[in-house]
Amino acid sequence: MANYRIRPATPDDCADILRLIKELAKYEEMEDQVILTEKDLLEDGFGEHPFYHCLVAEVAKELQTSEGSTVVGFAMYYFTYDPWIGKLLYLEDFFVMQEFRGYGMGSEILKRLSQVAVRSRCNSMHFLVAEWNKPSIEFYTKRGASDLSTEEGWRLFKIDKNYLVKMASEE
Repeated sequence: MANYRIRPATPDDCADILRLIKELAKYEEMEDQVILTEKDLLEDGFGEHPFYHCLVAEVAKELQTSEGSTVVGFAMYYFTYDPWIGKLLYLEDFFVMQEFRGYGMGSEILKRLSQVAVRSRCNSMHFLVAEWNKPSIEFYTKRGASDLSTEEGWRLFKIDKNYLVKMASEE
């Protein structure tokens, strides 16, 4: 199936992006953790200073999903800075619907992200993959990705909003 295109997301894609985020969360058995709204996506990604950028995979109308969607994949990313190596592209989420896998969409999205990173003079692309997600680990390692958790021993931490608020209000 070569009847698809990868393109930058537009504000009109926010409903589809949210649908795909929820599908990804369901695949990862974490769907109850999605609190983001379509309005959040619109304001945060398409305002004067976007917090994220997004590519979407779109199929031709005749290949649309049973629900009538033509947007069947997405990659959400942003730029950040590493004090050791400089600019990097951080791939936050990347998902292609199950029935559209195996047609090269994922590889094409990763190629486009690589082109964006090179054009932006990034020195690296970083992302997370769940330990249990062997197909994704294989997908990335085949393309030159290295696993920093095993090679360098890094651990990922997070501080939730309630703790941020608590720390911010401390005197």
